[in-house]
Amino acid sequence: MKLGAAASLAPAPSLAQTALPDRRLGYAIVGLGGYADVILPRFAECRHSRLAALVSGSPEKARRYAERYGVSQDGLYTYDSFDQIRDNPNVDIVYVILPNGLHHQYTLRAAAAGKHVLCEKPMANTAAEAEAMIAACKAADRKLMIGYRCHFEAANREAMRVVRAGEIGRPRIVTAEHGFNIGDPAQWRLNRALAGGGSLMDIGIYSLQAARYLTGEEPVEVVALESTDRSDIRFKEVEDTINFQLRFPSGAVADCVSTYGSNHNRFRIVGTDGWVDAEPATAYSGNRLRRMKDWRTEDHAVPETPQNQFSAQLDHLSQCVMTGAEPIVSGEEGLRDLRIIEAIYQSARERRAVSL
Repeated sequence: MKLGAAASLAPAPSLAQTALPDRRLGYAIVGLGGYADVILPRFAECRHSRLAALVSGSPEKARRYAERYGVSQDGLYTYDSFDQIRDNPNVDIVYVILPNGLHHQYTLRAAAAGKHVLCEKPMANTAAEAEAMIAACKAADRKLMIGYRCHFEAANREAMRVVRAGEIGRPRIVTAEHGFNIGDPAQWRLNRALAGGGSLMDIGIYSLQAARYLTGEEPVEVVALESTDRSDIRFKEVEDTINFQLRFPSGAVADCVSTYGSNHNRFRIVGTDGWVDAEPATAYSGNRLRRMKDWRTEDHAVPETPQNQFSAQLDHLSQCVMTGAEPIVSGEEGLRDLRIIEAIYQSARERRAVSL
């Protein structure tokens, strides 16, 4: 299973070095669920992005949000009328914030409408769907970026910098734990068709991403163990907990947790000369770093950034569209995760190590 190039810590295009048009690109938000409430207020902080349209299955909800965020009535669409967005010159980018099982369909429809795409993670239910999404956007000559917000979050970027700079020596061991005690058994996250899987597709992808962007390497082997109580009504269709281990070409090893049964949000990368960890590590705010060097542990300051992770992510794709640059978290990045996730599921199912 070929994974491609390793994850990188490429900086976003520099505003100081790149001449950008004096305009903000228009976004259409597809899906007005809970995460949209996180994203929509961030447009007020953007330099190169603005909210131009809303797509929802509830016209009443769309009208309510339009009034709150200043979207005109001709920028409101239902899922049935979504394809008409091709005729709206105010929309440059479509941001797909829908259950995982709908990412493939709406990315293809957005590309066919001539729009660039920002799609939430995981980018699809399967690697095959992800490949089709990449192909569709390339055929339409449109950008495709995946919503890996942590690549734009200050603490995560500082942790990556510390490792890349050799400040903890050679990376040896990563631990990454992400999970929460999931509630309502009727929610879409527990529906296999909509979610593609259980905790691994939803929250475990943060552990997988952390292992990859902290080491800067791609794994060559995975071993996984699933623990799911099928008598629990929540887990009739999807898994609860998967513990997985990744081995990297340098010899570094990652021990990762993905669960819907307990609360976790942390990572640590240990090198030959110290370690850096974060807890919380991938929260919407308040992420904190610590460092250990010469057997002394102390808080590690996170540099201030001009934008938060959400507005920086939105503006990054706008900048890429305007300059022709490739997003640092492109569709290929999402495809790499899905290929590894499929190998993790295979390892847990077959109870053996799987080479990548």
